Amino acid sequence: MTQHSQSEDQAAPKLTKPFATFAGFGAIALWSSLALLTTLTGKIPPFQLAAMTFLVGSLVGMSTWLVRPQAIKTLIQPWPVWLVGVGGLYGYHALYFAALQLAPPAEAGLVNYLWPLLIVIGSGLLPGQSLRLSSIVGGLLGFAGVAVLIFARDGLAIEPAAIPGYFCALAAAVVWAAYSLLSSRFGDVPTDAVTGFCFITAVLAALSHLLFETTVWPQGGGEWIAIIGLGIGPVGAAFYLWDYGMKAGDIRVIGFASYATPVMSTMLLVLAGKAVLGWVLALSCALIAGGAMLARLSKQN
Repeated sequence: MTQHSQSEDQAAPKLTKPFATFAGFGAIALWSSLALLTTLTGKIPPFQLAAMTFLVGSLVGMSTWLVRPQAIKTLIQPWPVWLVGVGGLYGYHALYFAALQLAPPAEAGLVNYLWPLLIVIGSGLLPGQSLRLSSIVGGLLGFAGVAVLIFARDGLAIEPAAIPGYFCALAAAVVWAAYSLLSSRFGDVPTDAVTGFCFITAVLAALSHLLFETTVWPQGGGEWIAIIGLGIGPVGAAFYLWDYGMKAGDIRVIGFASYATPVMSTMLLVLAGKAVLGWVLALSCALIAGGAMLARLSKQN
């Protein structure tokens, strides 16, 4: 396997790159439904929920083997590919769940949302790329938009006892950014391989559940539907779209667009009657949009 090291402008043909970038946007849109669907799954423990949804997510990929049996061969990959794939998916979720256990969810979520900024900065350090000040400022504006949203929605109160949780949240952000950037470096690895990453992640999550949690089964058809929906969408198709976007799309643009996830997630919660926000949501959108405009300017200059 040879590593993918072209510059961002040479990473994909002209028609493929915009399509792959929109695939990354598709992952972001699916992740925006994560919070709402999770609220509908009842009281299932985090690792159990991860095991169930990642299993469904792997079945999404396996279902394509019925019409493309040759895709099974994509699971034969060198160990570094498996380390990045499984380490990214399972490592991120394990650290994030630990952060939620050790620190208040609002603060943990805010620290974790440094990953889009890390992707933006990291993409500028890739071979053939340059890191512009406007990109950093734009990324910070996007992060500020997320901070405003989380602060108004949940409140923030830094607790010294929760410092280990903050470190877990930061580690989760670093792991996800590293996974995303390294995926772009392994550009010759087909996205079909994500099926295997999801399946192994489901197995590891199941083992973690057995070690640390008590099993709670879904109550009623509604919770089962929510779990299947999570597995098909934000914990299934989203990872395939993200992988393709990272490998063939505009990484920097996708990184900035990722800040829209908590905004769209909050909008869905508002529409579902589970949250009430007015001017805060508008301010958050303005900050994120401003950051995206700076990102656009940095690409044009």
